Amino acid sequence: MTTGQTLRIEGEFNIYRAMELKAVLFAEPPATEIDLSGVTELDSSGLQLLMLAKKTALAQNRPLSLVAHSQVVIDVFELLDVAGYFGDPLVMRSRAPIGTESGPDTATPRNSDGS
Repeated sequence: MTTGQTLRIEGEFNIYRAMELKAVLFAEPPATEIDLSGVTELDSSGLQLLMLAKKTALAQNRPLSLVAHSQVVIDVFELLDVAGYFGDPLVMRSRAPIGTESGPDTATPRNSDGS
């Protein structure tokens, strides 16, 4: 799960794994990056843990970045408008305008403020 200073979360990040993942998130030495590419489900408990990890890192004056967001994570961040809280760039798939045929999804890099 941890590679150097990068912590990779895989599978569900929800209430059923909250205690397990909290221990991993706050293990020593602390991770400087959390790789979310393997997250298949994210609920409010998982989001709260991510927010607590970020808040704790800021209070300890150390870096913590969320990287490689899975589509599930991006969807939750967009729905709840919390990407700005973390301040990390997201890569979102472009969506075809309503009423047009959708082609293959392409990745469009975006900052946490949507630009």
